[in-house]
Amino acid sequence: MKPSHLVVVIFVLIIIFGASKLPSIAKSIGQSAKVLKKEMKELQDDVQPEAIEESDKGNETK
Repeated sequence: MKPSHLVVVIFVLIIIFGASKLPSIAKSIGQSAKVLKKEMKELQDDVQPEAIEESDKGNETK
């Protein structure tokens, strides 16, 4: 995204939501991103041991 596009997006957001609400919206987006990252990491941590177990079972049958 070019810097000029970013300026236009910010300008439109200010018009739509008002300057006073932008910090709270940014905070909400940040918290949502944090939760999403946490859930993705937990999902990866859950899937990786299962994949190792399945791999070990496959090696035992050969």
